[in-house]
Amino acid sequence: MKMSALKNFAKTLSEDGINTLVMEWEGTFPFEKHPLIPNRYAYTKEEIKSFISYCGTLGIDVIPLQQSFGHVEYILRNERYKNLREDQKDYSQVCPSEEEGDKKLFTDLFTEMAAVHPSKYFHIGGDETYLLGHCEKCRKKAAVEGISKLYIDHIKMLCNIVISLGKIPVLWADIALKYPEAIKELPPQTVFVDWNYGWDMNNFGDHEKLVQSGYEVWGAPALRSHPDNYFLTEWEKHFKNISDFVPVCRKLGYKGMVMTSWSTSGQYSPVFETSDDIIDLYAIRHVYPITGFNMLLKAYTQSLRTDKPLDIPVFIRTYSKQQYGFDEQQAAAFWKALTTTPYEVKQGEVSAPLPMTVKQLADSQATAIKILYRLKPTKNKEEFEHYRLMADIRMLYLNYQKIEKQVNRPSFTKAQLPAVAQQLRQLLAESKKIDQRFIDLNKSTLYMSELQQENSLRDSKIHLLYQRLTKERG
Repeated sequence: MKMSALKNFAKTLSEDGINTLVMEWEGTFPFEKHPLIPNRYAYTKEEIKSFISYCGTLGIDVIPLQQSFGHVEYILRNERYKNLREDQKDYSQVCPSEEEGDKKLFTDLFTEMAAVHPSKYFHIGGDETYLLGHCEKCRKKAAVEGISKLYIDHIKMLCNIVISLGKIPVLWADIALKYPEAIKELPPQTVFVDWNYGWDMNNFGDHEKLVQSGYEVWGAPALRSHPDNYFLTEWEKHFKNISDFVPVCRKLGYKGMVMTSWSTSGQYSPVFETSDDIIDLYAIRHVYPITGFNMLLKAYTQSLRTDKPLDIPVFIRTYSKQQYGFDEQQAAAFWKALTTTPYEVKQGEVSAPLPMTVKQLADSQATAIKILYRLKPTKNKEEFEHYRLMADIRMLYLNYQKIEKQVNRPSFTKAQLPAVAQQLRQLLAESKKIDQRFIDLNKSTLYMSELQQENSLRDSKIHLLYQRLTKERG
């Protein structure tokens, strides 16, 4: 986000009672000792200080989050850090057996971050370390001491760095839940963040052992998460996540709540130059920008103000009336349009409870779009345009999926190419209009180069199939 947009976002959150922001800066933090880590959108040190100071005037504590075990592709992609990789093909995780190198790197990064964040907390990440025990060194250690030892020794080292900087370590709880016997080795002031995006409470492990461990625990639902992407937002799932999880956390005695929002899956697809060197890493699964999710943010903040679960139908009616001027019937139609057939398409098949074709899914989406365009908000019209745009992006995608399904049938022949090419040309013409709307609605929040890249990635399959079938050489 542009810094001006980030400040506006913080102001909006503060007006709704939010008192904390956990900022996972990733490549936007301007590390001085490690200048290869910041990307082209990195803020200056002055901008970050200004943002934190501004948040302070709003009563918002800014907690830095520096991933320091998994999800560190943006660091390990650089040759400088190749000796710290758990795997030379998958750059997502540092090797916990490279203790000296790990400690030096993260001492540097934590020290720079801590110096500009007055918060007493420091989030070290630590989630989804799926490569534990992968390399030869780690396999040998795990064979003798167990996988949990690999994890807990590295996390303990990171926690001690944080404590040496006068901060309280915070980490995600998923991996710790798998190894409850090792939790007790961590410093007593450690805070665990129990993230749950709509699944069973014991999804990662025995929940009671975490609750009974004596450590402080915070909860974390999500407003954008799997399987959301540009072509699907599971509105009902996220509302239910808020309604179900927030009161459970309160009942369990959790001391805080963090609403998470993930713009990608956190997984990356490498583009290799040779068998050993990569050109770039592309995030798998992009999601519509935060600009389209004001309603879920409002639902979250409202859920924090009551001991009862969020009443979703009542919230939708109230929000629709206050925000868009809708009556009860219009609010019901709006909700129906958002939640119509929220199913993924995987390898040409619809992932639905009952058999459904892509065409049937597309027909349902077309009905939803008609509803959204029939509704005429009297207030906050630009915000409402995000719902229409998301719906149109999904429609474009489903129309492409119908074509892809057709050309993959055994009965598809060369004689059908001209008709399919014409359909693809029509989709490309529609995509240009959608791309411009995407830019217009998000240009004050994201940089133009980002918007153009998102448009390109979103439209790439249509372009590629068209070029293959028409043999267009440019």
